[in-house]
Amino acid sequence: MRINKYISHNSKYSRREADRLIEEGRVNINRISVKDFNYQVKKGDRVFVNGKEIKSKGEWDVTVVVFNKPKGSLVTKKDDRGRTTIYHLLPGKFRHFTPVGRLDFASEGLLLLTDNIKVATKLMESNLPRVYNIKIDKMVSDKMIEAMRNGLVLDDARAGGHEKSAIESMKFAPFEGFLVRGVSGKYTKLRVMISEGKNRELRRFFAHFGANVVELKRVAYGFIELNNLPTNKTRYLTSKEYDWLHKFLKGEIDADGSFKDKI
Repeated sequence: MRINKYISHNSKYSRREADRLIEEGRVNINRISVKDFNYQVKKGDRVFVNGKEIKSKGEWDVTVVVFNKPKGSLVTKKDDRGRTTIYHLLPGKFRHFTPVGRLDFASEGLLLLTDNIKVATKLMESNLPRVYNIKIDKMVSDKMIEAMRNGLVLDDARAGGHEKSAIESMKFAPFEGFLVRGVSGKYTKLRVMISEGKNRELRRFFAHFGANVVELKRVAYGFIELNNLPTNKTRYLTSKEYDWLHKFLKGEIDADGSFKDKI
């Protein structure tokens, strides 16, 4: 692996920053200064930046943090309209982490971030259930319940999506579970569990029935729960959560219905 890629993959530095460090003579290989940008890191090489060893991460070596994303922030590095992104809010030590999926501007709650892109991709592409507390501006109808139980195919799923979204149609898998948590006037609070993470999936689903999702908060992602983490705060996974994560990454567990108690 080329030296700048090795450094960026295993540390907080970008490839451009790694190149600058090499140019400044702050990178050593086996305690010998290296200024060859094309140097290929070999097995057994020890790489040091500013005297600190950069150790290679195994395929599933990973750090994961839970962030309680507030409303009014975007899950992106930069916004051309100058709006707040999660990277404005995160502590500096996590600003190079990759988010696992997205929560839109008006949504809040549990967002996972990791320093291992392979792990982020595996979690995003999994069928691990995502649990949300939502509030809609209608009563739950029999047709909604039928669609939550049996799934739904929409040729026109633009309602509820972003106005600039190119997505027009969408297939919704049956919900893993749902529960009506309360009714107040025209508003209904629900907890729902889905196993996909499509673009504004819940907003599009309920918009088909003429209901707006006025509140949306993710409270669990597979075996990881938000619990009482304050808004705009982060935490590392617990040892139990890491144990679950490593078993999942190794294929020892999957979403086999063992999460039903979250509803």
